[in-house]
Amino acid sequence: MGFGLKRRLDSDKQAKTRMSRARAAIILAAGQGTRMKSALPKVLHEVGGRAMLDWAIAAAAAIGAQRTVVVTGAHAPVVGEHVARVLGPGTVAIQDPPLGTAHAVRAAEAALAGFDGDVVILYGDAPFVPAARIEELFATRAAKGGLAVLGFDARNPFGYGRLVRTEDGTVSRIVEEKDASVAERAITLSNSGVYCADARVLFELLRLVKNENAKQEYYLTDIVALGRSAGFVTHVVMGDEADTLGVNSKVELAAAERIFQERTRLAMMEAGVTLIDPGSVFFSFDTEVAADVVIEPNVYFGTGVRVAKGARIKAFCHIEGAEIGEGAAVGPSARLRPGTKLGRGVKIGNFVEVKNAVFGEKAQASHLTYVGDADVGARANLGAGTITCNYDGFDKHRTVIGEDAFIGSDTALVAPVTIGAGAYTGSGSVITKNVPDGALAVARGKQREIEGWADTFRAKKQKAKDKE
Repeated sequence: MGFGLKRRLDSDKQAKTRMSRARAAIILAAGQGTRMKSALPKVLHEVGGRAMLDWAIAAAAAIGAQRTVVVTGAHAPVVGEHVARVLGPGTVAIQDPPLGTAHAVRAAEAALAGFDGDVVILYGDAPFVPAARIEELFATRAAKGGLAVLGFDARNPFGYGRLVRTEDGTVSRIVEEKDASVAERAITLSNSGVYCADARVLFELLRLVKNENAKQEYYLTDIVALGRSAGFVTHVVMGDEADTLGVNSKVELAAAERIFQERTRLAMMEAGVTLIDPGSVFFSFDTEVAADVVIEPNVYFGTGVRVAKGARIKAFCHIEGAEIGEGAAVGPSARLRPGTKLGRGVKIGNFVEVKNAVFGEKAQASHLTYVGDADVGARANLGAGTITCNYDGFDKHRTVIGEDAFIGSDTALVAPVTIGAGAYTGSGSVITKNVPDGALAVARGKQREIEGWADTFRAKKQKAKDKE
C-alpha cells in the first residue's frame, strides 16, 4: 500500500465519526449503445417520458450531490450538449478512447479536482436506482468506512458479476460470469455496479487497476480486491433486481418502460386514483393526479400534467403539458396539448383539441372543436365545430372569449379577436372583428333559394349517367 492510500485509510477511519460529508456523483454515459440500433445515443432514450440519463441526474440531485460529473464518449457529442444544458458548464468529462469502466471513472478525476468527500458511481442507462438506496450507500460509508456496493439477489444470475463475500459479510472480490468457478456461478448475490467511496481513495485505487485481460480493458470491479488489499473493506447494501436494471437494447428499453408503468399505476391507485383498466393507462415520470380522479381506459399522459381531485378523464384521451381543474371532465377522445389550463368543472368533450388555452370555471367545449391560444371565460359555451384561427402563417394570435359567451356551432374566430361577456355568435359565422358584451355577431352569406334547381340538377346528372 502506497503512502497516499495509507494516509487516506487513516483519514477514512477518522471519517466514520462524522455525521455527513460532501457528496458527489459520477454518472457513466460513454457506452456505444450499438445494440439499440439507433442514431439517438442510448442514454437519451426515454423511460416514462424522461431520458434515462436524466433519471440518474435526478437521483444525484435527490441525495444532495454538490457536484455531478457525467462521463460521455467522443462518439456522441449530443450527450455532452444535453448534460451542459441540464447541469451547466464543467459537468462533462470525455472518455476517449473507451478502455473500460475503470478508465471511464478516471476520466472524471479532473472535473472533481479539489473535491474532498464521498462519491457515488451511477449509470446513464440504469434509470431506476432509488435515491433511498444511494442514501444507504452513503450511510454505510459513514458508519463503516471503506467502500460500499449496491448488490441484489438475482432470480437468474447468469451474466451478472457475483459478489464473493467473506465470513463477516464483507466483499472480498467481484468475479465475472466468464471467470467464475462452478461454485461461484451458484452465487445469486450480484453486482449492480453502483459504488460509493471516498473520492480520493477511489481515484488512487483506479490508478492501480491493470488491463491484464482478454479485452485489455480497465475494469471498475477490480477496485474491490485492490481496496481490500489496501485496508478498505467493501460493504454490501441490498437492493431489488429491478432497481438495478440496465438498458442495452430496445427490448430492454420496453421492459424498463413496463416496470415504470406498473409501479406508477400501483402508486396512483394506492393514492386514491381510480384506474378502470390500469394496463391501458400510461403515465410520465412527473404526472400528478389527485385522489378521487377517475381515469377510463386507453389514456396517455405525456409530461407536465396535473389533475385535480374529482376530475374524470374519459377513454382515449391524449394529454400533455396540461393542468386539469377540480371536477373537470375530459373526453372521450380529447387531446390536451401544452399550455392548457382547465378550471373547476370545465367540460372538454369528444374530438376536442385544446392548446395553450385557459378555460374558466364551468366553461365547455363539448365536441368537434379546436381551441388554440385562447382565454375562455367562465361558463362560456363553444358549439360543435368552433375553431380559433390562431396562426396566420407567421405568428400566433390570441382569442379572448368572455364569461357566459355562447359561440354558435361552426364558428371560425379569426384571431386576434375578442368576444365580449354574454355575447353570441351565429352558427356558421366567420368572426374577424371584436364583439361587444351582450351582442350577437352574424357573419355569413345571406341565404337565398332557387326554385327547381335541385330537380333540374338531378335530371341532368341522371341523363349523363344513362348515356354512359
